[in-house]
Amino acid sequence: MRRRKVLAVPLASMIALTLAWGPPPAAAGGPSIVVRDGVTQPVFSRAEAIKQTVYVEVAGTDSDGDGASDRVAVDILRPKETDQGLKVPVIMESSPYYAGGNDVANHVVDVDADGNPLPTLRARSDKLTAEPFAGYYDNYFLPRGYAIALVENLGSGRATGCPTTGDRNETAGPKAAIDWLNGRARGFTAEGEPVTASWATGKVGMIGVSYNGTLANAVASTGVEGLETIVPIAAISSWYDYYRAGGGVVAPGGFQGEDADVLAKYVLTRADGQRVCGPVVDRLTAEQDRITGDYSRFWDARNYLRDVDKVRASVFLVHGLNDWNVKTGQFAQWWRALARRDVPRKIWLHQGTHMNPFSLRTAEWLRQLHGWFDHWLYGLAGGTAREPQADVETAPGTWQRYRSWPVPGAVPVRLHLGTGGRLGLAPPAGMGRAGLAREAFTDQKSRTAEQLAESAPAPDPNRLAYLTSPLPADVRVSGTPSVSVTASLSGGPSPYLTALLVDYGTDVRPTGTLVPTGETLCYGQGVPGDTGCTPLRTLGTATTPYMIVSRGWLDTRNRHRFDVTEPPKPGREYTFRWDLQATDHVFKKGHRLGLVILSTDRDFTLRYPEGTRITLAPSRSAFTLPASVLPLL
Repeated sequence: MRRRKVLAVPLASMIALTLAWGPPPAAAGGPSIVVRDGVTQPVFSRAEAIKQTVYVEVAGTDSDGDGASDRVAVDILRPKETDQGLKVPVIMESSPYYAGGNDVANHVVDVDADGNPLPTLRARSDKLTAEPFAGYYDNYFLPRGYAIALVENLGSGRATGCPTTGDRNETAGPKAAIDWLNGRARGFTAEGEPVTASWATGKVGMIGVSYNGTLANAVASTGVEGLETIVPIAAISSWYDYYRAGGGVVAPGGFQGEDADVLAKYVLTRADGQRVCGPVVDRLTAEQDRITGDYSRFWDARNYLRDVDKVRASVFLVHGLNDWNVKTGQFAQWWRALARRDVPRKIWLHQGTHMNPFSLRTAEWLRQLHGWFDHWLYGLAGGTAREPQADVETAPGTWQRYRSWPVPGAVPVRLHLGTGGRLGLAPPAGMGRAGLAREAFTDQKSRTAEQLAESAPAPDPNRLAYLTSPLPADVRVSGTPSVSVTASLSGGPSPYLTALLVDYGTDVRPTGTLVPTGETLCYGQGVPGDTGCTPLRTLGTATTPYMIVSRGWLDTRNRHRFDVTEPPKPGREYTFRWDLQATDHVFKKGHRLGLVILSTDRDFTLRYPEGTRITLAPSRSAFTLPASVLPLL
């Protein structure tokens, strides 16, 4: 199959191309979309929309081993005019959460010296189910000439098959739905009658938050024809980096002890799922490896970065800069990979946590998302494609736009560590004597990273902290920080090194909660009982003395490769290098920029027995920040 040439966004040549596309021609005398001011208008009735459910065959995938191809349930809502000759594109969200979730226990995270779980109580998983799209996708986009399709993922709800947490089996479900919309897969009614999508143009845009957005990344990595654009929000690009980091077991924020098998059990809501899919989930438990945390074939099968060369769809990427569930490294590595291929793309980075931008900047989000879908699914030359590539919220409620991300002008700046907690641009004076100096701390597992960081620059027996002097001007850090430390480990079993980038200085900062503004936005034609309006909200804030901006982890046994365990020799010095999570943060004038080094990160890593002694050589260690402005320190 011949692949179309991929163009960068924004480019004048792409705009000219979209003018040539244009919306699909209407049948003679039949209904058609209405375009005004460059965008589709709300002329179709949401209340009179046609609703249907189609069971799509996932040919070649038999994840439950019953000898038959798996099927996914696809709920569709489309304008009634599609039964009168109107052909429309589809906005699709695939999810394993539509049928809710099961009460599942997480893994034990307190382990013995060999990494084996200790016999303690297990924590319950408390994953939130995805909210249905009623009142958002359907109320806004259906009146403007779009069909909405919800795909229940394998092993959930009315679908057959088994959940396998991110591998090609799960990807095959929504991919099959796109194939059906393009006449390449079979679909059936609940009674088994064949059904086709004669009303569809074949153009599809996938959207979703968290797991749902991850499925958009996954399907895009197959290069399936018909998927024109994706909008992954707080989405995963590699499942290894969701449940692991730096060669070690590291949990998603808020879900300590969760892993691939736990999530599969949670979303396994199909009929008789526990009996049918038990062996499949058991294989996940056996192969995910919570002892070494090494990268393996299991995780490679769940890494969409390896197939980024197949991506044909444009990408509108959205992520929270304070998202510790799906960490910011997920969007950054996907963004870099797309940029290397010059994939048409756009990015929104907000100050929120693991959330939908609809809740943060509603009117502007709908404007840009509307223009994006109109452009890629209807071929309209709307303003979104010509606008700056990056929208970044630099402080609660303050947005700036840039031609790319990381922000132009950000360059790697190396900061040197000095004895006594010093951090600065200049190497320590008297390097001969300084090179012999060592500083040490002892690992513990009862205090959180926040508790260890808050008292700096005061000494603490369980961590080291290095701070700059008060900043003489604002400093913008945009990109992925990295740290290099020369250190030895002895006297205990913990293999972890954890680095924190901390902003020390009292300021008003986002809390991760949403608060109502008292205003209401009406955006579409609502169904009876739903006006198509939503109360507006904004990020809550609080005044705090410090903020952990980023953090990163290394399993020192994986200092060379994440797929090979090599235990360090006790007492021997090594140079350890690792990345922190991506960030975009302004350290204000008068604040102090800090690097905090610890071992066990209570809310994220496994918790080995206490007592590991980490001895660090400050003069042979450094902290590298992608900074756009860094005054003399």
